[in-house]
Amino acid sequence: MHPGAGARPPIRVLLAEDQSMVLGALAALLELEPDLQVVGRARDGREALRLAAELAPDVVLTDIEMPAMTGLELAAELHRRAGAPRVIIVTTFARSGYLQRALAAGVSGYLLKDSPAERLADAVRRVHAGLRVVDPELAAAAWDEPDPLTDRERQVLRLAGEGLSTAGVAAALHLSFGTVRNYLSEAIGKLHDANRTDAARIARDKGWL
Repeated sequence: MHPGAGARPPIRVLLAEDQSMVLGALAALLELEPDLQVVGRARDGREALRLAAELAPDVVLTDIEMPAMTGLELAAELHRRAGAPRVIIVTTFARSGYLQRALAAGVSGYLLKDSPAERLADAVRRVHAGLRVVDPELAAAAWDEPDPLTDRERQVLRLAGEGLSTAGVAAALHLSFGTVRNYLSEAIGKLHDANRTDAARIARDKGWL
């Protein structure tokens, strides 16, 4: 038994993961720990946001890529709320760009899904205690190549990379055609590439989108 497990109420954990098998595995691992209690399971970010308000968990474990709302968007929204739970990202994305964006969104932990089970449980305890837990190799890599894109450049490049025309991006973001063109030009220039498709691919590979 973890020290002090019987002396305090268990740490309440909410899980957010769109793959049912992974969600079940995470819950099973954490429920083996006497000082941790899985109080809810969500299959997308929007459901997780609702359950966080209803269940008042201490810690939220979330994937990044999920329907309706990503884990990064979920973390940012929770971070803006008073008395918000601490957030740990648990993902397959070993990309420094994702880590940088996660830290900017206010997350307290970032672990990879192939981490040992005991590391996950320990991360929940440490984050609940007010500490920050980040995969060490990823933490070192995160500062080697900082994300050059602004939030708006990222939005524009993501939509352009999905195949929208400049006019389509402008309509989707309620911006003028010229403004979108300028954002695209800046983003492409920062990534040292000649076209929007390749620039979007490079940014996605690095975790900047």
